[in-house]
Amino acid sequence: MTKRNKIIYWISTLWLSLGMVATGTIQLLRKKAEGAVAPPGVEGITHLGYPVYFLTIIGLWKILGVLALLVPKFPLLKEWAYAGFFFIMSGAIFSHIAMGDPINEIFPSLLLLGLTLVSWYFRPADRKIILASR
Repeated sequence: MTKRNKIIYWISTLWLSLGMVATGTIQLLRKKAEGAVAPPGVEGITHLGYPVYFLTIIGLWKILGVLALLVPKFPLLKEWAYAGFFFIMSGAIFSHIAMGDPINEIFPSLLLLGLTLVSWYFRPADRKIILASR
């Protein structure tokens, strides 16, 4: 792996991890901000037509996915984490599009989806599943 690719991998993975931990924590805590009508995320998830308990499920899986990406070894678990991030973010994008939301509502999910793809593409060989050929 070239130095350039290693830098791209770690920058994208750290940004992805920070984004997933931040949003996952907010989704798990669902604390009401001062002066807010509803806790962060609750208004958004109900606007998209999903039940509020999805915030707990998604928040927990985001944090566990970040742990899977950052812990050494376990390449199969990393593949599942990347797949989960891809499904969550693409689902969020299409949900916002279906509701006719403006681009500023879609952009955070697009950014995290892009970071997921870049991190996955540039991951080092020891973080990939090596399939044996016959």
